[in-house]
Amino acid sequence: MLSIHKTIDGKMTKLDTIQDGCWVNLTYPSEDELNTVAATLGVEPTFLRAALDEEETSRIDTEDGQTLLIIDVPAVEKDDAVVYSTLPLGIIVTEKHIITVCLKESSIIKDFQDGLVRNAETQKRTSFILYMLLRVAKRFLQYLKQIDKIYNYMERQLYKSQRNKELIQLLDLEKSLVYFNTSLKANEVTLEKILRGRIITLYEEDHDLLEDVLIEVRQAIEMANIYSSIISGMMDAFASVISNNLNVIMKVLTSITILLTVPNIVFSFYGMNIEGSGLPLAQFWWFPLTVTAVIIGIVAVILKKRDLF
Repeated sequence: MLSIHKTIDGKMTKLDTIQDGCWVNLTYPSEDELNTVAATLGVEPTFLRAALDEEETSRIDTEDGQTLLIIDVPAVEKDDAVVYSTLPLGIIVTEKHIITVCLKESSIIKDFQDGLVRNAETQKRTSFILYMLLRVAKRFLQYLKQIDKIYNYMERQLYKSQRNKELIQLLDLEKSLVYFNTSLKANEVTLEKILRGRIITLYEEDHDLLEDVLIEVRQAIEMANIYSSIISGMMDAFASVISNNLNVIMKVLTSITILLTVPNIVFSFYGMNIEGSGLPLAQFWWFPLTVTAVIIGIVAVILKKRDLF
């Protein structure tokens, strides 16, 4: 899908044709759209297709006066449960245009298209990119807070009932945090390269904005590390609790089995139809019951003292 936007009179306006100072957005583009943009704007085709690789990592490159910036952005996948992941967003800067390429629709791009980001003007290409990077960093923080809330809910549910469903959801959250942490660290390296000012020319206000972006990214990295450690520790703790509960259940079942073995042995002896067996008081039906009850009582006391029952 191809869309064209430009800041006119301080408002983000959608255009039908490409103009100087506009922003061209490609979301899951077709080959025709890629070829059209490449031919119209003279963009390197490899730059346009770089962000279409899901495994592409964050990086910055320049060639023939064009700059390619690939940044990892957070994404949400909702199926049976909420799962967070990341996907690459390609930002290409030419002399007169800004081009973004992404495999899926992103809420970050949607915010810019709807004009929800103040001071982001397409004519000011460097500041526009930095505002987009700041939006990405804040979206990471927002999703990390959501992960924390989901974790707290899962923790309360596990206290009530240790079901597989909650444990699997915790595993999904832990996997999401690994994706976030890896992507944030790659983004940090790319931002530090931009901060040096060798690839993209930065003005004084751009330096301040980029430093704000770095602060947000580093805060997100710290939060991801903390939440990952908490969830990992929680998983280990519940694994120990489940193992301990299993041991307790096995001890109880073993003790019950021992107690049930006693009457089986006693009545096996007295149930044999053999004359002259010499069993004491075999003619009285109540005697085996009494012997069984006494032996069960003695065994139960022994098991209780050994903390096996």
